[in-house]
Amino acid sequence: MTERDALVDDLAAEQGELLAVVEALDPDDWFRPTPAWGWDVRDTIAHLAATDEMAIATMKGGGGAINAVADAAASTEDVTYQGVLRGRRLSGAEVARWWSGAQVAERQALRALTPDTRVPWGLGMRAPSFVTARLMETWAHGLDVRAAVGATVVDTDRLAHIAWLGTRALPYAYSVAGREMPAEPLRVELVLPSGALWTWGPGDASARITGTAGDYCRVFVQRLRVADTAVVAEGDAAQAALEVARAFL
Repeated sequence: MTERDALVDDLAAEQGELLAVVEALDPDDWFRPTPAWGWDVRDTIAHLAATDEMAIATMKGGGGAINAVADAAASTEDVTYQGVLRGRRLSGAEVARWWSGAQVAERQALRALTPDTRVPWGLGMRAPSFVTARLMETWAHGLDVRAAVGATVVDTDRLAHIAWLGTRALPYAYSVAGREMPAEPLRVELVLPSGALWTWGPGDASARITGTAGDYCRVFVQRLRVADTAVVAEGDAAQAALEVARAFL
């Protein structure tokens, strides 16, 4: 099994668990507000379905590729809301079926990528990074949906992928924040749900971030403030990383 295939399997597990939550909802539950301002459950799943289809078009070079859509849109918010608005013309059950079909097609397209493929999503991503980005978005929006409907969140070691993506994307996060990335090396040590340790960076780095993978990843998808977690930053470079943290475009 290739790295890409293993990642797609983890994406399938993440998508499948969230799909099971929403397929069990009563019709009224689809209109429950999520922590994402202005979005209910139906909006959130419609957004996932639309971005999965956009991912397919981007991989295959179709007219619905993200950069083509962004070039034709007035703002990034317009790109985001296209799927939401489409979903608002459908019932919750119809949105679930839409997403179910989109995610299956997306995984098929992801498995067809060659190892040297660079998917033109934003600045461009290698295939493993792109799969990880889709997993991250599913997980982050899954947090919102579960919060809305009172479903239990069970963290898994798939968080290692999201921790990798967020940490690897720190140069981009600094650029979005308009800040220069510190030259000082950074060490990240996180405890995964299984109890295993996930690490990044040189072991002798003085700038260190420690904590649980669940807290760290929630900070990087901006679902928790650092102050509301047990994540610890030692050194200016570690503190700065948490201030700019983002795992998404």
